[in-house]
Amino acid sequence: MADPVHGTLIDTTWPSLPLAEWQDTYETLHMWTQIVGKIRLTLAPKINHWWHSTLYVTPRGLTTSSIACGTRTFEISFNFLEHQLQIDTSDGTSRRIALVSRSVADFYQDVMGALRALGIDVHIWTMPQEVQEPIPFEQDDKHAVYDAEYAQRFWRILLQADRIMTAFRSRFIGKSSPVHFFWGSFDLAVTRFSGRLAPEHPGGVPNMADWVTREAYSHEVSSCGFWPGGGAVIEPVFYAYAYPTPEGFADYLIQPKEAFYNSQMGEFILPYEAVRQADNPDEVLQSFLQSTYEAAAHLGNWDRAALEGTPVL
Repeated sequence: MADPVHGTLIDTTWPSLPLAEWQDTYETLHMWTQIVGKIRLTLAPKINHWWHSTLYVTPRGLTTSSIACGTRTFEISFNFLEHQLQIDTSDGTSRRIALVSRSVADFYQDVMGALRALGIDVHIWTMPQEVQEPIPFEQDDKHAVYDAEYAQRFWRILLQADRIMTAFRSRFIGKSSPVHFFWGSFDLAVTRFSGRLAPEHPGGVPNMADWVTREAYSHEVSSCGFWPGGGAVIEPVFYAYAYPTPEGFADYLIQPKEAFYNSQMGEFILPYEAVRQADNPDEVLQSFLQSTYEAAAHLGNWDRAALEGTPVL
């Protein structure tokens, strides 16, 4: 498909997403998703490991799913095909906000104003999480770029990652998270649980209370996902880690050959480009998800016979 903005041909299934090419859009969109995510976090009933705060991939973008507000429900969705933020309620009312280059402060005011107009009363903590040098949403005029093509490319990658990670999730009958998007860290993740309690997490995540992290990692996990990169990671990647990290985890033989252990992050990393350029991207990504899980489960002495049995249909 031709890119109408940049005049190049792109793969719409596994598009390229060079971090440097969309850094400003990435940072703006990160803050916009935090605003929407915090609305769900404020109103939704608490679910273990903060699963009530996440967003979900849809055929058009990302959504909060249904949020109860009194006897009414509403949903907020990013539509990356029509480039709109959509707010829809159970009584048939709705609002649309254009996704265009605009400051986080302006976006925040428009979202909150649209909710008030729909009779939805919600107040959120406006300080961003998990970022260096956070700026309160209502004061953030720094982040104000939205490149529609790159926002759509990011969503298209999430579509494929969600599809493959959902298939991976289906092969596990123990406790498992949904495949969901964490707006704090800006990544799509799915997590499997051994069923055992974990040692207390040390915390230390930027601009996030340690008690939040400790609740998220209260039980042993093997987690994997997709992240567009940031900081020392200068490209989009798939990742996998275990908490607690079992002895020998970093040296475990995993697949595919392009994957490696990043000691700084304490995670296995598979560059997105290795998946995108593979003859069979699905097979390459599935091998990474499965082999890194096996590293965590084998070295961590998980009860695999009980956790990987055949589901009852």
